[in-house]
Order: sequence, then C-alpha cells, then structure tokens
Amino acid sequence: MTKMMMTMQASLLLLSVLATGALAQEPDHSHGCAHGSCYPATGDLLVGREKNLKASSTCGMRRKEPYCIVSHLQDEKKCFECDSRRPYDPVYNTINHRIENVITTFKPHRKKSWWQSENGLSNVFIHLDLEAEFHFTHLIMTFKTFRPAAMLIERSADFGRTWQIYRYFAHDCASAFPGVSQGPLRNINDVICETRYSDIEPSTEGEVIYRVLEPSIRIKDPYSPSIQNQLKITNLRVNFTKLHTLGDNLLDPRAEIKEKYYYAMYELVVRGNCFCYGHASECAPIDGIKDDREGMVHGRCVCNHNTKGLNCEHCDDFHNDLPWRPAEGRNTNACKKCICNGHSNSCHFDMAVFLSTGNISGGVCDDCQHNTMGRNCETCKPFYYKDPTRDIRDPRVCVACDCDPDGSENGGMCDSHTEPSLGMVGGQCRCKANVEGPRCDRCKSGFFGLSAENLQGCQPCWCDNRGTVSGSSQCDPVSGDCFCKRLVTGRSCDKCLPEHWALSHDLNGCRGCECDIGGALDNHCSIENGQCNCRSHMTGRQCTQVESGYFFMALDHFLYEAESAKMGQGCVLETREHQPSRPATWTGMGFARVPVGGTLEFHISDLPYSMEYDLLIRYEAQMPRDWEEVRITVIRPGPIPTSSPCGNTIPDDDRISVSLLAGARFVTPSQPVCLEQGVTYTLRFEFRRYQDGNYILNGAADAFVLVDSIAFMPRHSSMEMFNGGDPASNIRKQTYDRYRCHEGSKSVTRPLMSDTCAKLISSMSAIINNGALACNCDPQGSMSSVCDVRGGQCRCRPNVIGRRCDQCAPGTYGFGPSGCIVCSCSLEGSVTRLCDKFTGQCQCRPGAFGQRCDGCQAGHWGFPSCRPCQCNGHADHCDQRTGVCVNCRDNTGGDKCDRCASGYYGNPVLGSGHCRPCPCPDGPNSGRHFAASCYQDNRNRQIICNCNQGYTGARCDECAPGYYGNPSQPGGRCQPCQCNNNIDMSDMGACDRQTGECRKCLYNTEGPSCGICKSGYFGDASRRNCRKCTCNFLGTERSQCTDRSDCVCQRATGQCQCLPNVVGLTCDHCAPNHWNLASGKGCESCGCDPHNSVTSSCNEFTGQCQCRDGFGGKTCTDCQENFWGDPRTQCRACDCDWRGIETSQCNRMTGHCVCQQGVSGVRCDQCARGFSGQFPNCQPCHKCFGDWDRIVQDLAVRTRSLADRAHEIQTTGLTGAYEKAFRDLEEKLAKAQGIVNARNATVAAVTILMELIEDLRAQIGETTDTLNRLEGDLTIVQDTNSEASKELSSLEREARELNLTSEQLHHQLDILKNSNFLGAYDSIRSSYNKSRDAERRANESTITRPSTVSQSADTRRRTERLISSKKDDFNRKNAANKRSLVELNTRVQGLDMKKINEKVCGAPGDAPCGESPCGGAGCRDDEGNRHCGGLNCNGAVALADNALERAKHAEKELNKAVGEVQGLFIKVAEAKTKAEEAKGKAQAALDKATATKNKVERSNNDLRDLIKQIKDFLTQEGADPDSIEAVANQVLELSIPASPLQIRHLADEIKDRVRSLSNVDAILAQTQDDVRKAEQLLLDAKRARHHAEGVKTAAETVKQALVDAKTAQTTAEKAIAKAKADIDMTETRLAQIESETSHSEQDLNDAVERLGSLGLEINALKTKRANNSMAAARAEETATMARDKANEAKQILDGQLTDKYNEVQQRVDTKAKVVQDAKKRAESLRDEAKELLKDAQNKLQKLAELEKNYEENQRRLEGKARQLDGLEDKMRGILNDINKQIQIYNTCQ
Repeated sequence: MTKMMMTMQASLLLLSVLATGALAQEPDHSHGCAHGSCYPATGDLLVGREKNLKASSTCGMRRKEPYCIVSHLQDEKKCFECDSRRPYDPVYNTINHRIENVITTFKPHRKKSWWQSENGLSNVFIHLDLEAEFHFTHLIMTFKTFRPAAMLIERSADFGRTWQIYRYFAHDCASAFPGVSQGPLRNINDVICETRYSDIEPSTEGEVIYRVLEPSIRIKDPYSPSIQNQLKITNLRVNFTKLHTLGDNLLDPRAEIKEKYYYAMYELVVRGNCFCYGHASECAPIDGIKDDREGMVHGRCVCNHNTKGLNCEHCDDFHNDLPWRPAEGRNTNACKKCICNGHSNSCHFDMAVFLSTGNISGGVCDDCQHNTMGRNCETCKPFYYKDPTRDIRDPRVCVACDCDPDGSENGGMCDSHTEPSLGMVGGQCRCKANVEGPRCDRCKSGFFGLSAENLQGCQPCWCDNRGTVSGSSQCDPVSGDCFCKRLVTGRSCDKCLPEHWALSHDLNGCRGCECDIGGALDNHCSIENGQCNCRSHMTGRQCTQVESGYFFMALDHFLYEAESAKMGQGCVLETREHQPSRPATWTGMGFARVPVGGTLEFHISDLPYSMEYDLLIRYEAQMPRDWEEVRITVIRPGPIPTSSPCGNTIPDDDRISVSLLAGARFVTPSQPVCLEQGVTYTLRFEFRRYQDGNYILNGAADAFVLVDSIAFMPRHSSMEMFNGGDPASNIRKQTYDRYRCHEGSKSVTRPLMSDTCAKLISSMSAIINNGALACNCDPQGSMSSVCDVRGGQCRCRPNVIGRRCDQCAPGTYGFGPSGCIVCSCSLEGSVTRLCDKFTGQCQCRPGAFGQRCDGCQAGHWGFPSCRPCQCNGHADHCDQRTGVCVNCRDNTGGDKCDRCASGYYGNPVLGSGHCRPCPCPDGPNSGRHFAASCYQDNRNRQIICNCNQGYTGARCDECAPGYYGNPSQPGGRCQPCQCNNNIDMSDMGACDRQTGECRKCLYNTEGPSCGICKSGYFGDASRRNCRKCTCNFLGTERSQCTDRSDCVCQRATGQCQCLPNVVGLTCDHCAPNHWNLASGKGCESCGCDPHNSVTSSCNEFTGQCQCRDGFGGKTCTDCQENFWGDPRTQCRACDCDWRGIETSQCNRMTGHCVCQQGVSGVRCDQCARGFSGQFPNCQPCHKCFGDWDRIVQDLAVRTRSLADRAHEIQTTGLTGAYEKAFRDLEEKLAKAQGIVNARNATVAAVTILMELIEDLRAQIGETTDTLNRLEGDLTIVQDTNSEASKELSSLEREARELNLTSEQLHHQLDILKNSNFLGAYDSIRSSYNKSRDAERRANESTITRPSTVSQSADTRRRTERLISSKKDDFNRKNAANKRSLVELNTRVQGLDMKKINEKVCGAPGDAPCGESPCGGAGCRDDEGNRHCGGLNCNGAVALADNALERAKHAEKELNKAVGEVQGLFIKVAEAKTKAEEAKGKAQAALDKATATKNKVERSNNDLRDLIKQIKDFLTQEGADPDSIEAVANQVLELSIPASPLQIRHLADEIKDRVRSLSNVDAILAQTQDDVRKAEQLLLDAKRARHHAEGVKTAAETVKQALVDAKTAQTTAEKAIAKAKADIDMTETRLAQIESETSHSEQDLNDAVERLGSLGLEINALKTKRANNSMAAARAEETATMARDKANEAKQILDGQLTDKYNEVQQRVDTKAKVVQDAKKRAESLRDEAKELLKDAQNKLQKLAELEKNYEENQRRLEGKARQLDGLEDKMRGILNDINKQIQIYNTCQ
C-alpha cells in the first residue's frame, strides 16, 4: 500500500511537471481570443471515448480464461479467471478486463478493474480513434503486471491513412529495435529508443510516460508548422512487441507457464485538447456525440477570428480575403471578410491572387449574382456591361449586351465597362473582323455568311472580279452568291456558262466557245483555254483547222472519172495533154468519147456518209446543138429498208433524165440522189438522143459528146447543220445560199472561194468524214506530205497530176522522185504527142528515128530533111538539127572540124596530122604550156603564142609584171604577187619576180605583202582603206605624237593611246565624271559632292557640277549662287546693295560683298576711306589725302607692331635689357608726332620732311599709275568675266533645263520602252530594213546594169522606134476604124426597140416612159428603179413574175403539207415502235411460260420414274429391312425447292397472266383500223411529196427562165449604153478602137440573137408547163398504182400480223390512251417551244444590240490606238531631235 501511494505521488508529480512544461509554451490567456491566439483547456482524451478505444487482444472475450499472478506472493490464490464477455460490474462482474477499464475514473473500484491481454501473446496493440484533430501533449500508462520489455507509440494525423512513430521503448533497444537511435534527443521530432520505462521492476503499477514536447529541448517558435504538426493527432496506437518473463517459459513449454505472462494495464491517460490552431478557447461536442460526460475533451472547436471547422482549420464563410493561418501569440491572424459589393454571399481564397496583390487580399467571390463576376464581383459577366449611371453595388448595375452572338467576338460579348484609355465603351459590341453594325449583325461589304463558327464572322466574297458585274467583289450577304455577268455562273462568278470560256473583264464576262459545227463534236470547250472537243485529226481552238497531212474535202471530192468507167459499145478513151500555160478545163487523163446510144457505168462504193447528193456531170459538147436526153439509172444492190436513211426513196427517184446544153461544161439534175454509207451502187448513163431531126440534117447519127467525170456533191439542205431548225442552222443555210457556195465547185476552173463558203464547206467535210481526211500524198510524185487544206490537192512535182500526185500527166513519162519527163514527141516525126508512160518512146512516123521521133539516122542531120554531116573526115557524127560536128579527132575543132583545137596550129582541111602543138614553151600536154592559143605568122613563118594571164615572152616562158615564179623549170608556174592589191601591176619592180616579195606598196600600206597600214595610219589594207590617224593632241600621250597633227594609233582599229581618264577612239573627250581635257595632262575628276549634286558628272569644259536646289560652287559644296554660309548648317542670301557691288556673289564664307572701287562696308553701301560724298555718289579725296594717309597708316602699323612687341616683353618680364631702345623709340616717335602735330615746324624739319614726302610721293605716284593701269585692266577683265559668267550662267540654266527636259523625255522613253519596247524595236528594225531595202533597190535601179532605169530607157527607145515605124500603119487603121464607127452608128440609130419592148414588157414600144403603163427599155419609176411590166401587161416579164408568184405560193403550200405529213409519219412510226415493243415483251413472256411448263413436265416425269423405282425396289423379294429403311430415309430427305406458299403464289401469277391474254383478238381488232389509217397516211404523204417535188422542179425551171429573161434585158441595155459610150469616147480611145468595136458589134449581135430567142424560150416555158402537168398526171397514176400495191401488201401483212399476234401474251389496250396523252404533251411542248423561241429571239435581239455596242467601243478603241501610234511617232521624232541637240552640246559642234 505504501508502495502504491508512493507511485501515485510520483504520478501526480509527473503530471505537474507536464502541466508546467505545457504552460510554459502556451501563450498568455489573460488577454483572451480577441487580442491574440487562444487555446482550449487540456484534458484526458479517453474520457467519453470508450467505443473509440480498441485492443487487439483481450482475455476472456470468447470464453473464460485462467491467468496467474507472479507477484501474488502474499495471497494464497495465485490464479484467477477472466471473462470479458459481459461488461464490467463492480458487484456482479468483476472479472471483466476489457480495454475501456483503463480510462481514468475516480471511482473507488478503479484498482479492481483493468485491461488484460490473452496469455503468452507478445504482439498486442491498443488503438484510439479520435473524431477530429486534437493536440496531443503526453501519455501515461500504469501497468498491473510487468511493463512491456519492448513497445512503441505511433500516431496518425490523417485518420489512419499514414502513421508516424513517436518513440520506441525497450529493455534492450539494440536487440528489440536494431538501427534505431538511443538518443540523446536533440530535436523535438527525433525518433529514439528509450530504456528507462522498460525494466522488469516494478512488477506492478509501473508507469510509462511520453511527452510530445520534451521540456529539455528549447522551442524557439511554438507556433511553427513543424511543432503544430508534431502535436496534431487523429489516431493513436501503442504497440506492445515483447513481454517481460522470468525465463521459465523458455524451459517449460506447458500452457500453464504462459498463464502468468500477459499485458495488464490499470490506467491509460492520453492528455491533450481539441486542436484549434489558436483560434478557439473552448470546444464543443461534435454532431452525434453526447455532451453528458464530465471531463470529456470535445473535438469541435468553438472558433473565433472568423474561422470554422472542427479544428478551426478553415476561414469562416465569406471570410476568405486572407489566407487561413494559425493564431500566433498576439497576432490573431483572423480571417478577413471578402469584398463582393453585395453580389455574392460566398467566397474562397486564392493564393495566386493573394501573391499578385502583394499579400494584401486573396479572397475570390463565388457565384457572383446580378450578372457580375470577378474577384470582388466588381465586373460584369461576359455578355453584360456596367451601367455607368449606377453604383457597383446596385443589383441592376450590369446590363445585358445587345450583340449578335454570331457576328461579335467571343460569342456576342461587349465592352464590360467604359475605359477611354483602352478605347473601351461600356456596351459597345466588338465585331469580328468581317462584321459591322452596332449589334455586329451584318457582314461588311464584300463578305457574307454571318456565322458563329467563323472566327472572322463572315467569309470573304470569293468573287472573281472578272466575272462580276462592274468588277465588284460584293456578294449576297446571306448566300454569298456573287452578282455575275450575263455569261458567267458559279457561286463566285468564277465559271463560264456551258459552251463559254475565257473568263475576263469583258462586258459579258465570257466568250462563246464558238466550236465549229462540223469540226467539233459539240459546242463545249475547255474553260481554261477554250479548246473544243475536236473530231479526228481536227485541231485549233475551235476545231476549224486540220492537222498537218490532212485536209477538208471539196464539194466535188467524190469524183469518178469517165475514162475509168465501164464503157459501152462505141465509147472510146480520148486522152488530152495539159498545156503548161493554160489551166486545165478537165480532170484526170482526158475524156470518154460517147456516141449516140452509148453507155457508161460508174461503180460507187466509197461514200462515207448517208445523205442526199447532187449529181454533177462534167462534159465538153462537141456538137452545135444540145444533147436532148441522157438517162441516168441508179442501180442499188437490193431493196431499201424503210428504216435506213434512204428509206423514203421510191424507184422513180433512181431514174433521172437530163439534157446536156451545148454551151455549158457541166450540168446538175435538180433531183438529188440518196446514197448510203457502205453500200455499192452502179450508175448507168444512157446517151439516148442528141437533138431533134428538125434542127440538124445528118449529124444526129455521128453525134458524140466528151464526158469528163461525174461527182456526188453533198446536198446541204439534207444535213442537220443546215436544217436543224435552230437560228444558227437557219443563218448557216441563208449564208450558204446567199454566197452560192454550191455553184463555185461545179466547174473545173473554179473562182476563188470566199472565206465564208470555205468555212461552211470545211464544217460539212468534217461531219461527212467524221474529221479530216489524210492527204496520202504520193512520196515520189509530191513535193511534201502536206496538201492543200481545202480540197487536199498535193504539191505535185513537174508534170505530175492527180490529187495525190500519183500519175504522170498526159504527154509525159517516167514517174519518179523528180516528177515526170515531157515526152517532147516531134510533131513532124511522131503520130501523136503522147508517149509510153514508162519508157517515153513516141510513136514514130516512117523515116523518123529516136525516142522522140525527132532525129535522122547516124551521120545525117537536118530533120526532117536529112543530109550527110560535113566534118572534113575528122568526125563521124554531127548535131541532128544544126549539123555541128561532134567529137572532132586529130586535134581539130569547129562546127565542121575545120580548124585546129586550142593549143594547136595548122590547117586541118588538108587532112589528118596537119594540127601541131604550140611551142609555148612546150606542147599542151607537156605540163609547160602557158598559152591559150598560137598561130603562124604568114610573113616570117614564126609561131606567135597568145600567153595566158601572168605570162609573157615570145614563148610565154617569163612571168608578167605583178607575178612571180620560175616557169622555165619543170613544174614551174607564175603566181600573182600576194600584195593585197596594193601595188601597181604594170610596174616590173612592184614585187620580186623570184620570191614574190612586195617592193613598192601603195595606198599607205607596208609590209612584205602590203598587208598592214603604215605607221600613223589605220584601216584594212586588203580593202585599200588605210586612213591617217586623227588623234586629239590634248588627249593623246605625247610619246605617240611628233607634232599636234601627227600621232600614231592602232593600225587595225585606229584607237589612239589616251592620257589618264581620257576616252574615245581619237581620245577626244573625258571619261564619265571627269573634265578639263584642255590641261593636256589627262582629265581631272569632277569631285561632285555625292549628296549635293544631281549626278556625279560635271561640265566637261568648266568642271561645274550640276547642283541640287540650295547648293552651289564648282563641286556643289558651297551654298547656291548669291548665297553664303555653310550649306550643312544654313545658307544666307547675299545682302548686298546692288549700287555698290562688283558682282552679285558675295564671299561664300563671310558673306562680305565684293565692292566697287570707292565703296566699302559689308553690304557695299557706304563710301570707302579716301572717298567723300554721299553713297552711291562717292568721289575720290584730294591727292594729298592719299599721300598722308599712306604715311600715317604705315606709321600706325609700325607703332601697333611695336606696341604689341612691348606688351609681349612686358608680359614676359624682359623689359630691362630693352629700356634704352624703348626710350629711343619713344623719343623718335615723339619727334615724329611733334613734327606731325606741330603747326609751326622748323624750316629744316619741314625741308627734310618735304624731301621725304616728295620721294614718297614720287614712288606713290608711280605705284598709283601702275595700280591704275592694273585696275583698268582688272576692270576690263572683270567686265569680261562678268559677261562670261552671265553667259555661262544662262548656258548652265539652259543646260539644266535641257537636262531636266532630257530626264523627263528619258523617263517617258523608259515608260515607252517598258510598255512596248519589243514592239517599238521591231517597228524601228522593220523600218530600217525597209529603208535599206529601198536604198538597195534604188541603187540597183540606177547603178547596176541592167537596171530598171536602163531597162526603162531601152524600152522608151524601142517604143519610140515602134511608134515611128508604125505611125503610118496606125493612121491608116484609124481612118478605117472611124469609117466603121460611122457605119455602126448609122446601124444603131436604125434599130427599132418597139418590138423588143412589146415582147418583154408588154406595151407598145414607141410610147414615152411617162405614158407607157408597162414601161420599157431605159424606163424608170419614181424611185429610180427600172420599170418593165406590170398589171394587165402580157409581156415576158409579167408572165414570168406571175409564174414565179404562183410557184412560190405552191412551194409554200407544199412545204406546209410536207411538214404535216412528216408529223403524221413520225406518229405512225412511234405507234409502230410501241407495237413492236409490246410484241417483244409478249414473246418473252410466252417463252418464259413455255420454259416453265417444260421444266415442270420434266420434274413430274422424274418424280414418276423415282416413284416407280421405289415401288420396284420394295416389291423385290431380296429387299432386306435395312435397305428399305435407307431408301425411305433418302425419300424423306428430299425437299421441294419452293415452299407451298411460293408454289401457290406462282400458280396464281400464271393464272392471271393466262387470263390477261384472253383479249388478244380484241386488241388486234382495235389496232387494225389504226394500222390501216397509218399506212394510208403514209402513202398519201409519199404521193404529196412526189407531187410537191414535181411542182417545185417546175417552179425552179420557171424561175430560171425569168432570171435568163432579166439577164437578157440587162445585157441588151448594157450593150446599147456601151455602144453610145464608145461613140462619145472615140477620140480618147484611139488605142482601143479596134477591140472596142469588135466587142460592141459582138454584144449587139448577141443582144439581137437573145431577143430573138426570148419568144422561143417563152414558148418552151409553156411547153414545159404542159409537160409538168402531164408529169403530175403520171405521178398521180404512179401513186394510184403504189396504193394498189400497198393494199396488196397490207393484206399479206394482215395475215402475217394475225398469225404472230396469236402468240402475243401482253396487254396493249392502253396504247390509244397513251397516244392521246402523248399528243397532249406534244401540244404543250409545242406551246412551250414557241414561248422559248420568242424568248430566244428577244435575247438574240438584245445580244445583237450588245454586239453592236461592243463593235462601236472596239472602233473607238482602235481610233484611240491609232492616235496613240501617231503620238508615239511624234514622240520618237522629238526624242531624235533631242538626242541630236544633246550630241551637239556634248561635242560643241
């Protein structure tokens, strides 16, 4: 008991020490929480927390457990029981030893209750969980048994997530906790192992005490985070790791031994308080914990300082302006209330904000209301702005932005407040870059598509300014569609409309593709380059050109030669030779000569296009009358299918009859021939009847005609490009007809085709041939593989013909690479001019020889009168025509071998051997023969040699002057001296005759070959143009000149050797930026200031630089003229009085003016010393003043110098040595002064002074005179200089003006060069070439012989001779012609026009024009038009006009009928097509049903066979059960391929289709009438068409007759007028009288003949009209026959249709209704087409107007361009003048 009391006393003492230690570190509580930190009272943290205290091992928790006590020595009972299953009760359950028994209570039984662990268990822990953070100060444990041999205390400050060890306790720290330090403790948070609380004694009530803050360690700052963290706990755990034992457990392993070893604790005290960081002085229970335990330390702080939380670990709501911190001493670190301007009730702390404000404020308001935001809710939220009229605390201070969210930046945000310095205005919307408007709700001009996704707000209008109206970039602000020009499309106006290209700035934006209708596949082209889609081998942008080696066919391309046709009996080939000087009037080799009854057959198989062709027949009439009937038959290979292009052709169309007129060369039947591609035809021509027997007596039987060829010309009216019905097709057809393009291709010799016709025909060719045709030029017969693009004619070699140049022309032979050779058959010796086309052998007459039949036999000449050759026995043959001997022998020559050959002499007539070699010096073949010929002198019989050039001497054995060599040696020759033609060729000594060295050079040359110019000369010695050097002496090196006019230069170029900085061929001007050539030492640098001068160049003669404004001086380093000062700082004007200055320029440095004599002052505005008077009238003073003034001035100067010297000596202190001298000087000066000042001077002194004065005066006088002379000279020089300066200044001004003008012109020249330099250059170059060419031609015409002038002179002389010789003959013919004219005039006057007028115009011919109602020859109406015929007039003109009108009316009606018939025909064809389709579908259905039926029958048969086989198998005797079962299984496995439902559906469908075929007969009955009507309509249409064509032919015939009549009348009037004109112009047309007379007479005869034939032609017209009526009747009969045949065919067709339609299984009962609907749709389409046509016509009219405006603008532009060209020419002329003036100024010429 005593021991126990001692233990309690010790415990109380320890508690007091702990309390003292704790209080020593806590702040003073006297001041409370208001003045600093405050802390709650400390207590036992276990009180009231029994449930939070746990132990890992407690005895008797599962059952009663025995235990013993080692220290129970005084008691008998040492072992007891522990039962902790029920709570402790001091009366009823004292053996409970749960952990809650350790909590301190001050009840009497506290020593009777304790906690006890299970027996023998070493590792046990006690765990305390706190509901909040607490300050833990110390721990006291009182044990009932031994204290643990090893234990540790650890804590958690984060509710058990992490644990930190406070302290280790062990009896043996090294073994229990190895590696843990055993102290001593240095820092408050060191972890060490202690041994003092782990001894085995005392055995009971031993204590373990732990203090968090060790009193022995001094704490500097008890409020530091480390100290606070060390005290803070949320969980506490005590781990017992080892029991104290007495060692018997090691020896005895029985369980009873362990019963006395266990942990048992009376009391556990955990001292601490609630952890409030100095912000609370008391604590309250946490929610859910009862406040009913006395002494319990609660866990929730009652916070002060605006804090909150269980531990005051947070600032209170809305008090987060400062960071939460623990209270420290007298610093409460209270939380500060947030400033939210009444717009928020909560906030939070932001450390970044706190630091940014300099640790002043870190509160950030949360959930700002009233549309505010910001740290203090001081700004408005996005999309709101601050109302400047309201306080920031006003709930309505923020007003919503009225900005379009799509067009504003940040989705519609406006300026949140007004801030002028930042350019912010509250509520102002900030528009995106491409948006505008107060609300930013519309796109800027040039933008569209306001959108929130677009960062710029609106997209730019991607408008191509080339395609928009007026080149604007604006577009629709919503859709973005640009405003396109008329021919432009696309959203951005960047595309041309279909069939257009070349997007540009034109008015319409694009140009039409204008693809060729034939050359292009369609009218679409590339939008980049306008290239159309060309047909084969077509090229060019519009497909209007052909590739190289291809061509467009001519209209007569499909040509078939008559000579190649199959000729009938009596027809022969007649070949005709081409005349080189005349164009051929036929094609091919010639003609087919066809007699009466003859036939020609042409085989046609190569037509590439199916269409109607006009048959062209070319012939030459050989008889005087017309060939009356030629029948043409088209023989086709078989019947024509109705579906083919020529399906409408009837047999009569293939039978054509035509007449061949005698006066024509070709004929084209009016009826076309329809031919198809790929079909072979035969055209048979039967020449039946020549002319009627009434017109010819006996010539009909022998009549024949020459047929040249036939051609098939495509009829344009049958091509879609002409008959398409669209405006373009109509225009093409009208153009084709207007230009009569068809007519130009009929004749062989055709006129030049117009470009319009050529274009249309080219398009036709491309369509017909699907592109261009290959030239296929023969490589031997043609010049190249390229042919003429129009017609394909290759360029033939000489005498080669054919389009492909593949055959020789008639009369030539030898086809090859060089062409063909002319036969040249002799007319006298050959039968015909034609020869064999391979060998060229002509057909010779008897007696003619040779290939050309043009020669005699050998040894004869003179064809055709042959005679022997006369060659004096020296030749065997002679020329066939001239008799000149050929190949003379015996060294003879001449036409008859009658003279010796060159190099020989003698008389060959005497016989052979009489021609001997010339000895010059040897014979011709000796190698030493230098003579052209020789002869023997008849007098002295000497041989005279005619030497070659370069040889001389009697035997030509010496060299002539100008030649050298040694001809006397073998192989020696005389060669010309190589002296470059610079010697006298007649001078024997001009060159060495042995070596050829030149000795006497002429023309200022020298050298061994006279090949260089002499020294002091230059040029090309070989051209004799060595000229004297013209070096400028001032600019040339002195060593190169002997005197001023004799200098040496380079011999080739004439370049002189210049001094430094001197340039030019003759060293005549300075290099750029240099001057002063006249110095003779080279040129000096200009030295112009680079900043103050205009250029770095200066005047070449004065060195004056061209200064900028404000600068002057020679080098522009001074101020400008009449200014002074430093130009770098300031220039001032010379302020001089003009009345007293010598020159206007003052001193450039000081500004002092240059005064005239007698004037002084800075401004020269006062009289100078020595002059009197009032400026400017300054007069010189008396002479004496000058004398005395000079003396006094001299003395003053000397005195001043002495005074200066004295002052210097006085300053230096050296006056002693010179005092005497100074005194003497002063005395002398005093005397002089006295003399000067004394009025009463002595005589001696005056005499001396006067002498001195006289001497001085004499010297002064002389000096004055000299000065006066010099001043006079200087004045003259100054005057001259002033005038020169003025002139120079004016020249400089003019030069500057010229320079400025030159600069401007150079600038304009640069502009012109830059704008069109190449064009100007080309123009100048072309003009230059033309000028040179003109000069050359002019020179040739005057200088060269023969020239144009000389030829003209010769012609003039010949003309004069002819005139003189023909004068008499001319006079005779003139007189005869005059007589003839008089006779003709008489005959013309006697002509009577009355009958002609009656026949032509239908009225009496003698009535005047004003009275005659029908007019007549020469009559005109009121409007000036010719008047002939009229109402009630029965003349040819009236009848023809009436017939023409009727024909036109009939043609119009027929065209209308044909149109209706064609429409009906189309409808019938459509009905037929639909019927065929129905038939095809029905046939397909029938085939399918039949196939299905057959398939079903096959399946049924197979099934029956299978069943039969199964039955047979089952009835067999040997069938075992297994086999039967297998067969049964296989049968059961069989499945039908379709389900029952599918089979039922298929059966129903078959039934429906069968039922639908039941009304076939009704359908056939309904359609029978329609078919009959359609066939009847078709026949009627064909009949009407034939009738129309017949009437149309008659109308065309009448029309042609009318045209002939009018032509005849016009010809007659022209003939009469021409006759009268000839009579009037007789005197002036003497040279043409004969021809004019013959022409007039011929015209009159033609007129009479034609007027006589008019009646006959009119009768013929009547006859033809009757024939036409008969033809119409025959056509009607033919139509009737055709109808009968059609009825028969119909009956046959009905039978066939009935048979076929019995098989049809498809309904056709709705076809009538469909036809009616189609008709209605066609009518509606027709109405729409009319509207579209009307609209198109309107647009075409507008287009025409626009085109007219465009052409007008184009003309204006061309006019402006011509004006510009004129201005450019003027500018070029001005520039040339300026350049000339500049050259003059530069060279001073």
